[in-house]
Amino acid sequence: MSRNSSMITADRATHLKIVVVALLASVTVMVVGIAARPQLDQSATAQVVKPAKPILAIGSEATSIR
Repeated sequence: MSRNSSMITADRATHLKIVVVALLASVTVMVVGIAARPQLDQSATAQVVKPAKPILAIGSEATSIR
């Protein structure tokens, strides 16, 4: 069994090991990310705030934003 010091000279088994380790690492990161997600309260509601009337904002330049 020879030592593979680079990806260019690596054999098929080494490439397969690298792919398997990368796959396991990505699945582990996904599982940890899903498990660490905060649980949302289903009874929470959002409050919509509507402005009373449009306003005109003028900056230091001559342009105005409506």
